[in-house]
Amino acid sequence: MLSKKDLPDCPVATTVDLIGSKWKLLILRDLLNKPCRFQELKRDLDGISHKVLTASLRSMENDGLVKRTTLRTIPVGVEYSLTELGESMREILFSMQNWGLKYRELHKKDEP
Repeated sequence: MLSKKDLPDCPVATTVDLIGSKWKLLILRDLLNKPCRFQELKRDLDGISHKVLTASLRSMENDGLVKRTTLRTIPVGVEYSLTELGESMREILFSMQNWGLKYRELHKKDEP
C-alpha cells in the first residue's frame, strides 16, 4: 500500500496511480463479477502477458484492492477476489461503462 508521503496531492492522480493502467481496470472489471483464478483472468484478458498479469495482481494486492487466496486443491491453486476497498471501485467502473456506451452510441450516428 502506498504510504501517505508517496501519495500525490491530487486525489485524481491517486486514483490513476492505483488503477490507471488498462490491465488493472480490466482486472477490476472481471473481479467485480466474481473471484477468478489466474488462468481465468489470463484467458479473459486477451493480449495480457503472464508477466504483466502477475505484476498487476501483485501491485493491486499491495495496494489493498485485491485479495489472493491459496486454494486447498491438487495442484494448489490461487484465487483472486476484491477486498472491500476494491469493491468500492464498482461505482467508478459502472460510470466508465455507461460513459463508454454513450460514446459508442454517439459515434454510431456518425457512421454512413
